[in-house]
Amino acid sequence: MKLTEMFDAAVPGYQEVGDDNSKPIWRTSRKTKLTLSQIRKLRKMLDVRNYEKAKHLGKVRNQYGNKPEEGAPPTI
Repeated sequence: MKLTEMFDAAVPGYQEVGDDNSKPIWRTSRKTKLTLSQIRKLRKMLDVRNYEKAKHLGKVRNQYGNKPEEGAPPTI
């Protein structure tokens, strides 16, 4: 979880409040097994985070990357 997620409004699709009701008790709870739907949800969340990270890194590279030489054709 990111620090900003604690203070900003929840983004739809990132978290389901109904899934957050369980609270394991220390040393008395057994290790739970993930269902296929939970695994799929985790994979989708990871894909979204990887996409957002790649998009952010692209912006950073454009901002701080090497400037093209004068007279060189523009790159897209």
